[in-house]
Amino acid sequence: MTAGPPRGPGPGEDPAAAAARLTGRAATRRGSSAANPAEVALDDGRVVVVKRGEEPESVRAEAAGLRWLAEADAVRVPAVLGHDRRWLVTDRVPPGRPSPGAALRFGRDLAALHAAGAPAFGAAPPGGPREAYIGLAPMRNVPGTDWPDWYAEHRVLPYLRRAADGGTLRPAEAAVIERALERLPGTAGPAEPPARLHGDLWNGNVLWGADGGAWLIDPAAHGGHRETDLAMLRLFGCPHLDRVLDGYQQVAPLADGWAGRVGLHQLFPLLVHTVLFGRGYAERAVAAARSAGG
Repeated sequence: MTAGPPRGPGPGEDPAAAAARLTGRAATRRGSSAANPAEVALDDGRVVVVKRGEEPESVRAEAAGLRWLAEADAVRVPAVLGHDRRWLVTDRVPPGRPSPGAALRFGRDLAALHAAGAPAFGAAPPGGPREAYIGLAPMRNVPGTDWPDWYAEHRVLPYLRRAADGGTLRPAEAAVIERALERLPGTAGPAEPPARLHGDLWNGNVLWGADGGAWLIDPAAHGGHRETDLAMLRLFGCPHLDRVLDGYQQVAPLADGWAGRVGLHQLFPLLVHTVLFGRGYAERAVAAARSAGG
């Protein structure tokens, strides 16, 4: 029995009611209303994931990002089953365990995802907003053609300024990062075309499925430099990362000197974390800047 055609959200709507409204299926089992995301079983046997957006436009940005990544037919992402301004409903990925073979395949598929490309650095996914998010931090999608200038202006400086203005980053530390940005045209490596990035590719956004493969969730998708996604994977540890990189290099070898640019590409996520979570990440951002020639 279906739940009928989708209606508008009601006051105090919970994840199960949102799933029913957005999929047109009745909910037969409900997870905790306080969980975000929550799992909800539907009357057709599917279990779906229901996520409540915390910020304006965050749901639209995530839904557009998932669809854009899926269009590349490379790394798998959960299908978007429905969304509105507040709620996003996707397929659930049955959990599994990482393995060296799965990691190798993930590296190859990630290279194919990046190679699908983007119209420009900073390009938003089709249908996605200019004012997007990375986690709970605002992320502006402004197109650019020169990666060093675009990366400095739209991916590092906004968070550097917020961290410095809030006192989380000390003036001398901000100066270290600013010097690294001044040297960016000479340290960025060979020019590359815009890649189709997941954009928030830390280990928690890689799910290892029961089918033995990797899936990507929670994107902050945009056009960027492919080394940024790879540098994010290093931040908090990714299982079998050496095998992921082996698979990637088999399909799309990285430019010479890429390992020395990891700190440069980590400036973006580390400063986002500095803004969101505080002082410990400020110190890591300064160390990354020094490793990049700050």
